Amino acid sequence: MQRHRTRAAILSVVFMGLGQIYNRQFIKGLIFAAVEALGLIYFINNLGRAFWGITSLGDSPSRLEKVKGIAKMVPGDHSIVILIESLITLLFFIILLVFWYMNIRDAYKIGEARDAGLKSNTFKQTVRYILDYKFAQSFLILPGFGILFFTIMPIIFMIMLAFTNFSAPDHIPPARLVDWVGFETFRNLLFLKSWSQTFYGVLTWTIVWAVLSTVTTYFGGLLVALLISQKGIKFKGLWRVILIVPYAVPQMISLLLMRNLFNGQFGPINQYLGYFGLGGLPWLTDPFWAKVTVILVNMWVGIPVSMLLIMGVLTTIPRDMYEAAEVDGATNYQKFRIITLPMVLFSTAPTLIMQFAGNINNFNAIYLLTGGAPVNGNYQYAGSTDLLVTWLYKLTLDQNKNNMASAIGIILFIIVAGFSLYNYRRTKSFKEEDMIQ
Repeated sequence: MQRHRTRAAILSVVFMGLGQIYNRQFIKGLIFAAVEALGLIYFINNLGRAFWGITSLGDSPSRLEKVKGIAKMVPGDHSIVILIESLITLLFFIILLVFWYMNIRDAYKIGEARDAGLKSNTFKQTVRYILDYKFAQSFLILPGFGILFFTIMPIIFMIMLAFTNFSAPDHIPPARLVDWVGFETFRNLLFLKSWSQTFYGVLTWTIVWAVLSTVTTYFGGLLVALLISQKGIKFKGLWRVILIVPYAVPQMISLLLMRNLFNGQFGPINQYLGYFGLGGLPWLTDPFWAKVTVILVNMWVGIPVSMLLIMGVLTTIPRDMYEAAEVDGATNYQKFRIITLPMVLFSTAPTLIMQFAGNINNFNAIYLLTGGAPVNGNYQYAGSTDLLVTWLYKLTLDQNKNNMASAIGIILFIIVAGFSLYNYRRTKSFKEEDMIQ
């Protein structure tokens, strides 16, 4: 006997809430019916325009027309506004479809219970069941809406821009329309010489920068932490405070200060070199020395972070492990290689991967220190020290090459996410996560 479940499900397919009303759950059925009625009122007026907008991105730009001999601006379609509005409408439509599916499933389950000879819950019993057993899921609905429209939707919008020609000077609304161009932007970025030369050059420097800045700060922090933790070191607290000061000062201030210190003309560092009879160096104006400078400054800012992290890990290593190694006649280097380094790497490997990913997108260190300079004549809108993220910023805000910036953003995400996921799954921290409780 499947009489009730089938009828309830079919009625809910025809109109939301009818299945619940058939199951004698009148208040719940009216709530579902009200949701569909509101949805119909909204989507009758907007769904068709949303499909038209997301496929065409508008068909008439703003233009000047003469009315009785006087030029008058006639507003047209704004492709980007149309794209955003269409995206919002379609997301609401998907939510309604999910709600519609839940309504059918609910009607079917209640009908199934009736087929088994059970009574349908009253509205009061339904509310009590939600509060007792589905409380967390119910109250996650509101944050879920926030995540959908303030986190996921901007990401979808950014991805969609990469498949349009939204860029200056020919496709900036409202004077001009934006069109879908498929993978043309990616093709230009990867294979068109005028763009690919810049992309591969900046990508190479980005990876070199990420590796060097991660390795130098991590092992620099490890070295300092080991030195301060040694027996016989006096004023340990003072050493820690001195080394933490660069981290305690806001990074923006530190980097702008360093920018002045390394200035080739009036910077104190070149003046000190002059006092010792040494010639000044082009710290920020030569491509090679500019790269050396940003790595040195990044060490100054980053080593305290690694030092604090590793000093915490060192305190967790059992002392009896070292005592056992001493009994076996191990040297200090052997104790470091066999005990200290593996234990530190085990605990900090996820952080190390996070630092590498963060350094790929380290906007502040480059933009505040060099601004991407010095200029590179072979690059499109990028300097010799620009990373992909700072180049993306310039393309968006300075040049209005929004489609190209979106494509770079997608590639950057694939690199960072792919590398982080692959390496994290290969670390002992992930494979042996039960080791630490």
